[in-house]
Formats: sequence, C-alpha cells, structure tokens
Amino acid sequence: MAGRVAVGLDIGTSAVRAAEISVAKGAVTLRRFGQVGLPAGAVRDGEVADIDTVAGAIKRLWREAKITPKKVVLGVSNSRVVVRQVDLAWLPAAEMRKSLPYQVQDYIPMPIEDTVLDFHPLEEHVAPDGGRMLRVLLVAAARDMVMAAITAARKAGLDVVSVDLTPFAVLRSLASVEELGVNAPEAEAIVQVGANVTNIVVHQGGVPRFVRILVMGGEQFTQAVADRMGVPLEQAEEFKQTAFVPAQRPDVEDHPANRALESTVASFVEEVRGSLDYYLAQPTAARIARVVLSGGGGLIPGFVERLSSATRLPVEYGSVTARLTVGNIGLSAEQLAAVDPLLSVPVGLAIGVAS
Repeated sequence: MAGRVAVGLDIGTSAVRAAEISVAKGAVTLRRFGQVGLPAGAVRDGEVADIDTVAGAIKRLWREAKITPKKVVLGVSNSRVVVRQVDLAWLPAAEMRKSLPYQVQDYIPMPIEDTVLDFHPLEEHVAPDGGRMLRVLLVAAARDMVMAAITAARKAGLDVVSVDLTPFAVLRSLASVEELGVNAPEAEAIVQVGANVTNIVVHQGGVPRFVRILVMGGEQFTQAVADRMGVPLEQAEEFKQTAFVPAQRPDVEDHPANRALESTVASFVEEVRGSLDYYLAQPTAARIARVVLSGGGGLIPGFVERLSSATRLPVEYGSVTARLTVGNIGLSAEQLAAVDPLLSVPVGLAIGVAS
C-alpha cells in the first residue's frame, strides 16, 4: 500500500461522511468517500444526541463506501467549542499542554474540569517586561460533547486516534497557500456552510489567525421556505435551489420562497460579515484578500453574489478535488462535482494525521 493512509470522519447534522486518503511524497490521493444520511434529531447543532442512531449510520457508511481502515480522526464544531487568541508565558510544547488548565481559566466560559483543551501556536513575542510569550489559538471543547462523538464512533467499531477542530480541517483542504504565498501580507477567509453549523477561519499562509463557529446554516434557509410556504422540507429544498434565479423563474420576484430566503440569507450573510469585521478590528489583523466558500449549505444560486456584496470582497467556491488526485472511488465526473463541497471537512481531517 503506497503512502500513509488516513480516514477523516465528519459527523454532520444531516449526514455522516468519511474520506480515506493516502499521502505519498506530499501528494494526496482520495481513495474512498461516502456519506449516509441521518434522521432529524440524531445530531443537533453539531452535537451527537442519539449515539446508537449515529453509530448505526457510521457502520452503514463503512460498509457502503468499502472503507477498511478502522482508525479515524473526528472533527468537532458547535456552540460548545471556544476558540480564542491568547498570549501565554512561553513553555516547551509538552509543558505548555500540561499547564493549560492553570493558565487559561480566565479565558474559558465553562469549568476547566469539564473541557478538553488544546492550542495552536502562532508566534513568539516579548512582553513589555521582557518575558518570553507565545501567542496561540486556544481551543476548549465541552468534554461530554466530545465523548458523545467518540462513543458513537467506537460503537460503530472504530478507533478514534485523534479529535480535531473542524475549522482547522477546512483550512487544510482549501487554503490557497501557493497562490497567496507562505509569507503573504494578506489573509484569506474560508467559510464552510454546513446544514446547521458554519465554520469561518481566516488564515495567512496557512496559519489560522481567527476562527468563529456559527450555529446556523443551510437548514435554516430550507426551514424558512417551508414555514413561509407551508410545504414539506423536501419541497422547500427544491424551491430553495431555484428561487434566486430569475432567468429560470420569471416569477421569482413575487415568489414566497424568494421573500423567505431574502430575509434569512440576509441575516446569515450579516453574521459572516460581522465575524470578518471583528477579525479586521484586531490590531494584528491583515487585510482579507478574498473569501473561499465551501459546504453544501452555501450552494443556493446567487449566494456567492450576496456574500460578495455584503463583505465587499471577491468570493469563490473552493474545490477540494482540484487540489488532490482522485482515485477510483466509483463516482462519475458529475457526481464528483456534486460532492466536492462536502469533502472539505473529512479530507482535511485525514490530511491532519497523514501529513
């Protein structure tokens, strides 16, 4: 078996997805990909609520996608994850990790004993008193939330070797490091819109500078249409995919689906814009050159234009498959294009342990 093999498992609100990759000489190959839908309520706002149902879906996913490795890396992202940039007294990495519970209590809005802590180093600097400091992105996640996801994977017969922050996974799979340059003075924002969770990460040369997790996404758009029109979610999803396209729907201006989407999408876009403005207000912030969009929740026709207008930045869809080699995974070119927006999380998770 050529290269190092890894599997990323994304437990989303609407589906579980897994990607098996191999990495050899820096080149990434997608070997397997699959997804299995979840019933409503099994995962709520990014948290596993029904362990048995999720475990059953993961078992089915492994069987249908013909994934053989049992070791996986999981991603977490929801309202019970806190990511903050903080300055800590410098210590060697191993000692820093041990000391986190004592150094960061004032930064975390939850009991330290109930959290899982980690950090991503950014840069060293010297404090006004001459002390050596390390600026980090501090990550704190509710322990019970993390354990629910791990338990579901274990019940499915898998071995969780690592738990990663989903925004970091998205960064690995979509960051335009080569185009902007490793030492780029400008930053790039990646916005991954899921069903109920949206991940925003701003980076410079692949180094994350800002992370925000919004508990909102594509399902809110669909629900708004369903409520406005009094139709089932399945029918609302169909309306959602055409309501913003006047060329296809001459009556779009007066269609109730369009009016429902205008309000909901406007609120969502404002949240994204506000998050980017918050980053830009930081003293160390770099100018954002562009926004890269990913995730199934952002595929509404016209969404890119609305996000670009609100942020006054160029916005483009990111492609995971354009950055790697696609093996024989049993998908046609059309099917591969359809799942591309869904690959950023599981592929990025796998890259994190395979590279």
